[in-house]
Amino acid sequence: MDANAELFDRERRRALRARAAHGFADHAFLKAAMVEDIAARVEATGKPFGSVLDLGAHDGRLGARIGAEMTVSVDAAVAFAPTLVADEDRLPFADDSFDLIVSAGSLHNVNDLPGALIQVRRALRSGGMFIAAFVAGETLLQLRHDLIEVEDAMTGRVAVRVAPMIDVQGAAGLLQRGGFVSPVAEIDTVTVRYRGLMALLADLRGMGEGNVLASRMALRRDVLAAAGARFAARADRDGKTPVPVQIITLTGWKAS
Repeated sequence: MDANAELFDRERRRALRARAAHGFADHAFLKAAMVEDIAARVEATGKPFGSVLDLGAHDGRLGARIGAEMTVSVDAAVAFAPTLVADEDRLPFADDSFDLIVSAGSLHNVNDLPGALIQVRRALRSGGMFIAAFVAGETLLQLRHDLIEVEDAMTGRVAVRVAPMIDVQGAAGLLQRGGFVSPVAEIDTVTVRYRGLMALLADLRGMGEGNVLASRMALRRDVLAAAGARFAARADRDGKTPVPVQIITLTGWKAS
């Protein structure tokens, strides 16, 4: 295996986000929750932030919610019509460009997350603030286990279907490595309930969150059906299966 090979397929990530752009608002409940939390944290500082970078902006709702004098929106997919198209770990900004950098729901599948955080700190002005929220921890852990066990039993091989996710301790360490002052990493769990695995997968597609792993294989229909049966077996009495989603929120400052 190439030591320099990337975990995530940048072009597929871009394509899935672009494909989801038109109907994104119908599936953006996690994005909306992250936006409100981040905006509240920004407001709680009581500080004015004149220039804001919304990183992995999707439809730009976070930047709009903060309402700074100048907001630059960056997304990997041009279909979201951001100010600029770029990956989060390949930022085109000069040092000391922004007072505040925020991100909601985009850092979980960035190839070089440590590098992205270093670039973020450099792009901040002295005393600037960084806040990001993204799914992580044990999100979709049970589905990952189901797919591995079912595929192994039915085909004798196993492919990774759900990307590995960072835990809160690892996230805190990345902030420290990135050189942020007063780094804080917090984790919260929300539970979403679905009437079947296909409903969950439809939401993931609508969010632009399909499998973007660089090494991926086609999923057989019988394997998917068997995983769906396991999913249904965990349903509550009303027929809906709870799916815990963990959200990590990172906060850090650039030294004054």
